[in-house]
Amino acid sequence: MATKKPATRKATKPVRCPDCKDAGQTSETFQVGARKKHDSPHKQEALCLTCWGSGEAPA
Repeated sequence: MATKKPATRKATKPVRCPDCKDAGQTSETFQVGARKKHDSPHKQEALCLTCWGSGEAPA
């Protein structure tokens, strides 16, 4: 009898994350002030919540 070969998966190219464009981080505005919070004109880097910093779109 012939033995069967195990099935192999085809290697696929990872899909880029639509939110961070393969960077893993996004820039966000933030609020400043104790009582009257106002938006700062500066940006801060934050981890992309869609791909959790991997840069690949979730399956």
